[in-house]
Amino acid sequence: MKIVAETPDFRTLFNDQFSYVWNALRRLGVRDADLEDITHDVFLRVHRQLAAYDASRPIRPWLFAFAFRAASDHRRLARHRVELLDDSVHADDPAPSADARVAAGEDRAMILAALDAIDLPRRAVFILHEVDELTVPEVAATLEIPVNTAYSRLRLARDEFAAAMRRLSTRRGGS
Repeated sequence: MKIVAETPDFRTLFNDQFSYVWNALRRLGVRDADLEDITHDVFLRVHRQLAAYDASRPIRPWLFAFAFRAASDHRRLARHRVELLDDSVHADDPAPSADARVAAGEDRAMILAALDAIDLPRRAVFILHEVDELTVPEVAATLEIPVNTAYSRLRLARDEFAAAMRRLSTRRGGS
């Protein structure tokens, strides 16, 4: 007897996965000012395609594919190609008594800047594998690319991320 998994309720899916999609978009380079709009766009697309979701598969890789396409579409728009230099200089909490929070904010900004240095298709593979802990074959299936391409993109992304972290660390005064 075959057990058929049930398609998730959209409202529950939205409430449970909103922060995941938000963070995925942030990691894919969507500016903070655009995150809310693009996250809602992702969920509009998800809502339209929810009936096609294979409930026997994990939901997050499926959602990441929507986030990846939305981030890619967003970055292609000419108005989003202008680099804004002040996006990464805002500390989470500038109060002098919050040194640990400021340091964490600087670390997060440095990681996001290093991720932003990676080409978007390689960054998607890197995030799915390193952050979301999917296997490379799962990453390839999610992004609909050959497995060898996923391995190649992952290797290049790791190299680019490490180089960007070294460069940013040097600028920051680290070793």
